[in-house]
Amino acid sequence: MEENHQEEWFKEWFNSPYYHLLYANRDAQEATFFLDHLIAYLNPKKESFMLDLACGRGRHSVYLHSKGFDVTGVDLSEENIRFASKQEQIDLQFFEHDMRQLLATNAFDYIFNLFTSFGYFDHDSDNIRVVRNIAQSLRKGGILILDFLNVEKIRSKGFVDEEKNIEGIHFHIHREIIGKKVVKSISFNDQNHDYLFEEKVMLLTQTDFENYFKICGLEIKAVFGNYQLDSFNLLESDRLIYCVQKP
Repeated sequence: MEENHQEEWFKEWFNSPYYHLLYANRDAQEATFFLDHLIAYLNPKKESFMLDLACGRGRHSVYLHSKGFDVTGVDLSEENIRFASKQEQIDLQFFEHDMRQLLATNAFDYIFNLFTSFGYFDHDSDNIRVVRNIAQSLRKGGILILDFLNVEKIRSKGFVDEEKNIEGIHFHIHREIIGKKVVKSISFNDQNHDYLFEEKVMLLTQTDFENYFKICGLEIKAVFGNYQLDSFNLLESDRLIYCVQKP
């Protein structure tokens, strides 16, 4: 087995052409549905400055921009930013950036971290560093929307393996809890080479997030459990979505 993972798994996997192949058909309708609900709930002014933190190829940034907002998208993946930059305009820009580093100070009215783009690191100190950077990047009164998985439902429901055939490549996807992380193993063969990539996300609870926000001076305004923005239920909700504010 030709193993393709490093200490920081996301740096190689997110730049891999196989990552984009596997996730090429992510549900765009679900994404726009979620953003429409967020916009209706937040009611942002048209002149608002927004940051799409871990923007991927920029689909959410582009959609937010289409609603009349000034949007910056950042992502660690060079390949993602190269792709997203093709869509740039005066008030829609993309940059390669590690969220553990401060991007700007008092620059954004809204920051979006969507579809489980948090908890990738090995150390809790990195999670705190990211939230602190977010707090510094927000203007006074600014809002963070952080969308994460619901750990308790994962623990109670477990996982089912997946098989996907895409452009002649058969992907086998296995998920399990190892220590304090959910580990997704993605194995496949292409042109007589065996590959194995992993995605690792920390099992962060409400208590963890509450501590991060408290340490970094952010106030929780609402907690939602799905993309319809229904109230969070510990055992039933699919998502753990925070709306927090910089005082």
